[in-house]
Amino acid sequence: MAGQGATIAGIWAAALLLWLAFLLFYDGWRRPLRREEIDAFLATLGPRMAETGNDAARLRAFLEADDGREFVMVNLVGTRAGPVTDPDSGETREGSEWLRRYSDPFVRGLIARGGHPLFVGRKVGGYIDAWNVPADPGWSLVGTMRYRSRRDLIRMASDPAFRAAHPAKLLGIATTFSFPTQRQIAFYASPRVTMGLLLGLLAALAHIAVLTIG
Repeated sequence: MAGQGATIAGIWAAALLLWLAFLLFYDGWRRPLRREEIDAFLATLGPRMAETGNDAARLRAFLEADDGREFVMVNLVGTRAGPVTDPDSGETREGSEWLRRYSDPFVRGLIARGGHPLFVGRKVGGYIDAWNVPADPGWSLVGTMRYRSRRDLIRMASDPAFRAAHPAKLLGIATTFSFPTQRQIAFYASPRVTMGLLLGLLAALAHIAVLTIG
């Protein structure tokens, strides 16, 4: 009986350690960005921000206000219709295919850094409620992406693999905008809860198996 009790205790201890390890990976250390990290990252962008119509000062303000916490990026995307030819390689693909060539490595990199998509959906109708906004430019997709931290955002943007895929984004997207948010209300179980429940279930099944075999 003593050996059986030790085995059961080991099962639950292992489940707890695995859950704590997952939390460490999923939440990170929550250290706000330092000024030198921000300066170094922005220096690598060169003219890229202005070339795509973005404001480097707005990005800097977002990074300097870092609280070390997770955030969710809201993305509206209008894909290019019909075939699109890469002016450098001459390769021709549908706009949606170019977008996938960008989004697939992007999502893999996001998951490797503790982030993940929350929701991705296609548009199925025009504006139902719109006040004082420009006409719909042709949105086709909406996506929300969870980032573990703003540090992960700049690490992804600095990753050579991400930068290599970025031209496909320009070929696949006709128009887009993104803005960061932080959750106030959410009616879903976060991965923290889901992983805890899954590990608890596995530990409980292992516990029962030990008692049955014993």
